[in-house]
Amino acid sequence: MTHVKKPDIFFYQSLGELFYAVAASDNIVKVEEYSVLLKMVLEEWKIYENTNEFYNEAPGYQIEFVFKWFDYEHMDAQDCFKNFCDYARANSKLFTKDIIKLILKTTESIASAFASKNKSELIMLGKLQILLKELSSNNE
Repeated sequence: MTHVKKPDIFFYQSLGELFYAVAASDNIVKVEEYSVLLKMVLEEWKIYENTNEFYNEAPGYQIEFVFKWFDYEHMDAQDCFKNFCDYARANSKLFTKDIIKLILKTTESIASAFASKNKSELIMLGKLQILLKELSSNNE
């Protein structure tokens, strides 16, 4: 039986960076994209929170904090996406099948939040799917 290491704070911060990258791939984060992120954090990512953790260490807080900070700083979406990819490859064991499904669900929801997916979002989502398939096959 393989022991899966519990994701640390950097894992959730990295997810915030990825979700920001998807939302900002067209150079603007729309209110609807941020609203979808918050909904996903509250409804979906909440299951990964340990009630014994302090608020500032909770996964949802870390995801939201990084997303908002990067939006405030107008970080480059492509750089953020590359940073996430580098982190994911270096920590591939953290990306279980359930986590991968939730990442895909969250990124699809963000990209679809405003009208429909645009070209830059589709390209980034395609690259993300390739990366996550790579991680999944590495973990088998």
